[in-house]
Amino acid sequence: MLLRVEAEKREEAILSPLASLSSRTRGRQVPEEPCPIRTEYQRDRDRIIHSKAFRRLKHKTQVFIAPEGDHYRTRLTHTLEVAQISRTIARALRLNEDLAEAIALGHDLGHTPFGHSGEEALNEVVPGGFKHNLQSLRVVEVLEGGRGLNLTWEVRDGIAHHTGPVKPQTLEGQIICYADRIAYINHDIDDALRAGIITREQLPVECLKVLGDTHRQRIDTMVTDLIRYSWEQGRIAMSPAVQRATDELRAFLFQKVYIGSPAKTEEGKAKNLLKQLYYYYLEHPEVLPPPVHPQDDLPRRVCDYIAGMTDRFAILQYTRIFVPTGFPS
Repeated sequence: MLLRVEAEKREEAILSPLASLSSRTRGRQVPEEPCPIRTEYQRDRDRIIHSKAFRRLKHKTQVFIAPEGDHYRTRLTHTLEVAQISRTIARALRLNEDLAEAIALGHDLGHTPFGHSGEEALNEVVPGGFKHNLQSLRVVEVLEGGRGLNLTWEVRDGIAHHTGPVKPQTLEGQIICYADRIAYINHDIDDALRAGIITREQLPVECLKVLGDTHRQRIDTMVTDLIRYSWEQGRIAMSPAVQRATDELRAFLFQKVYIGSPAKTEEGKAKNLLKQLYYYYLEHPEVLPPPVHPQDDLPRRVCDYIAGMTDRFAILQYTRIFVPTGFPS
């Protein structure tokens, strides 16, 4: 018997009736012969991990632009923390852990260099705007390897809708919406404390009473509450009290860290750098990589190229193009 078939039968026997079974996926854009060993969602997870776009996340900003310290989160470590939290929640709720993990690992593949400041820069100059979740979808459907990764519909749906007003259609995808927020709220507090941007005494006292005094306690409270409340309600949600405290803690981060803090002193430079690169490539399309698809217009090609850059590659390109070098002796 194929190992994949055994795994599919275990899913049917063990998982909740609300879970997304890999044997019942809506399928891929291009039909493929199933793997004899891995389920469809395990296969998607592996394709994402082995992609170049995934590897580039290690040099993309989370909050601190091009951090020199070794212990600040990057977009890659953020992604791994989201995946860990997602797996924990999915396993506890008897949902499909492999699907949740695949969505989590792929949710930020299209994120720009320099974090959300880079996203804002491209959104201001690219015709039609720019959203990192839709760019992540474009990476897995079109860009990676010149033809995309041909992932299942459920993984693509979760990636596209992990943020924004439209929620994923699977419960596993909806887990990512919460796991993403749980991860970044807590690790951004940790990084901001490490950087001296905030102090423990500044953290909202009422939030700490509900969520806990330490990094570990807050994550445990949020995750445990989400599991318990979702189990009772039959949908993915936090209890009103924990949701309120979580939202207040997020608002605190916007006030003290995300906007106007020392962590953001280089944000204007980063946005200007990407905008200048964008306009330069519009004027010099001959230096761009070959188009993935001939029908892609020039602004789309430039957007794809810049969005795929790491922080340091963007800085290197800017330096090469705009910073004069001394005449050799």
